[in-house]
Amino acid sequence: MLKRNKIIISGEVQGVFFRKFVYEHAVKLGLKGYVKNTEVGDVEAVFEGEEKNVNEMVKLCKKGPREAKVKNITLIKEKFLDEKEFVRKN
Repeated sequence: MLKRNKIIISGEVQGVFFRKFVYEHAVKLGLKGYVKNTEVGDVEAVFEGEEKNVNEMVKLCKKGPREAKVKNITLIKEKFLDEKEFVRKN
């Protein structure tokens, strides 16, 4: 089953290679979507793909790279849009 989730990750998540971490894992899992920094210091990501892979990516984001300190994750279920690739923004 295909699904799409948007997550907002807050804590010490910028300047610690969080976007790189997300990008590399998402590509390995065959996910589509994006990851970007927000103006308020969070990281926003959208994952589309097989449900088990999206769920795995959300789990990975709860920990993040070693240097990160994730305090909170907000998960928003969205309508599947059939993204074409996974990209890092800003």
